[in-house]
Amino acid sequence: MPTPQNPERDPSSRPAKESPDPLTALKNTLSDLRKAPTFRFFGLAFLAYIVWSVAYEQALKPHTSLDELVIEHMVSSTESAFRAVGWPVGTYPQPTTHRDRVGVAGHTGVQIGAPCDGVALFALFAIFILAFPGPLLRKAWFIPASIGLLHLANIARVVILARIQATSPEWLEFNHDYTFTVLIYGLVFALWYLWTVLGRPANPTAPDNQTPAA
Repeated sequence: MPTPQNPERDPSSRPAKESPDPLTALKNTLSDLRKAPTFRFFGLAFLAYIVWSVAYEQALKPHTSLDELVIEHMVSSTESAFRAVGWPVGTYPQPTTHRDRVGVAGHTGVQIGAPCDGVALFALFAIFILAFPGPLLRKAWFIPASIGLLHLANIARVVILARIQATSPEWLEFNHDYTFTVLIYGLVFALWYLWTVLGRPANPTAPDNQTPAA
């Protein structure tokens, strides 16, 4: 006698699972991407950089003295470093708003322009830290401290370049374009890496199914 089949166990009696249409699949993929930490990081960083670029070009650069203040501080700090080591400070024609040229007396010195004052680099660095996961209170001191360190490194760069201009001017362009570009950006990447370490939670929560060791 044939055994009656159970419709619940008969695979042919089950309704076929409908595959999502391409538009729904695309929406689901984008939704998953938005939840991914990497996508969120790059998305926030990209948007923040666009906002910064527009604000700098349309407001900060034409309507404030941000670049001029930073360059003036670099010139005065370089002159102070010269006096500390006993190098004579040169005197040069300067713009009416700020001083942008510094060097050893008797030589043409070096001129500091807005692309070399570090402001854009400071913003890029801060955007990376703000977009990267980590405690806000820790970011509140890490970002200013790191920007201060980058500014000091940039001043040291100007001091050395001005000295090279006075002693070996044929090496000025090479060191400006390559040596210090590698060193400054190497410091930036080192600080970014340091943040990936400092930004981790101090006591990450253990998974619920993980039994702590005795």
